[in-house]
Amino acid sequence: MIKIHLKKGREESLLRRHPWLFSGAIARIEGEPYEGDIVAIVSHSGETLGYGHFQIGSIAVRVLSFDEAALSPLFWKERISAAYRQRVALSLKNTNCYRLVHGEGDFLPGLIVDWYNGVAVVQAHSVGMFLSLEKICDALREIYGEQLRAVYDKSSGTAPFKAGLDLNDGYLYQDEDFTGECEEIVMENGHKFAVNWEEGQKTGFFLDQRENRALVERYAAGRNVLNLFSYTGGFSIYALAGGALGVDSVESSAKAVAMMERNVALNSLSNHRSFCEDAIDFVKNAPQGKYDMIIVDPPAFAKHRGAMRNALRGYQRLNAAAISGIAPGGIIFTFSCSQVVDSNSFALTIFSAAAEAGRNVKILDRLNQPADHPVNIFHPEGEYLKGLVLYVE
Repeated sequence: MIKIHLKKGREESLLRRHPWLFSGAIARIEGEPYEGDIVAIVSHSGETLGYGHFQIGSIAVRVLSFDEAALSPLFWKERISAAYRQRVALSLKNTNCYRLVHGEGDFLPGLIVDWYNGVAVVQAHSVGMFLSLEKICDALREIYGEQLRAVYDKSSGTAPFKAGLDLNDGYLYQDEDFTGECEEIVMENGHKFAVNWEEGQKTGFFLDQRENRALVERYAAGRNVLNLFSYTGGFSIYALAGGALGVDSVESSAKAVAMMERNVALNSLSNHRSFCEDAIDFVKNAPQGKYDMIIVDPPAFAKHRGAMRNALRGYQRLNAAAISGIAPGGIIFTFSCSQVVDSNSFALTIFSAAAEAGRNVKILDRLNQPADHPVNIFHPEGEYLKGLVLYVE
């Protein structure tokens, strides 16, 4: 076992069960680890603190366990089974798609598994997880049995470790009846969505907005809605189903727009218009007061701390335009999915946007990710999705 020896006094975060070991805490390495190897982390006094995947970068080890569980041949089945039991306990009765494994939130740092009605879509965000995909697939087959029709690996677009590895996306498993289709019609709270895990963003659908979409449906009756960064129309479908007078959806991807229009048709909805345009330009040029509900759900503006200042400026400009242009009595759902932007920083940015717009704004609700995207209490950075529901006088 290769050992990572820490500098004196640098074991505090691990004693608090934080799952990341940063390279600056390392005094020396006993052995020659390859990226993705499981290594032992040893304190300055010689105590073994945990085991995890070694990687090159500022995060040097992603901790799998603080005991010897990571060395057990049963590790993958036991850890993924625990995640499965939690999802069963959530009683997600109105959907057949959910997140099964949420990285650090399920004590499997670097691994994402999303479930789409019998198809598991897997993303490895570290070399260690990529090299473990066969064991992960075996565990999924044991846990789900005949419910599992296929396991699809979609790690090529998310992995920051491409050098030297064969990162061609593809099926790790298909049952004998699986047709090879890369698309599934899933149900979410009674609404139908076509999900394409091969060509879609992330694993094919943004499962983390399920409960926030339902809240949009509750507020949408009698409103003219603008859905910015609409992707395949999740918020748009809910708004229309909730009785919106009309919904304009803005998305820069032509493929996403085509899938959105298909989702509108799947749900037999009308009063919808799609615009394949830049969302920021669209909201800035929209007629004053045309919309009385605006949904602002952009992609992550900051993927690392160095980009945070520019990201906050971007959020401020975008939200100031929405607040300025919305009709009196309008409601704005605004979000940030940038992990490095915490909820307080985001709220202060929206405060600045409201001040810039010069309008009275009330916070009606604070939003976050659903329970199938859990946050490891020892890893608060996992609370990446934050949102506000605003009322603009």
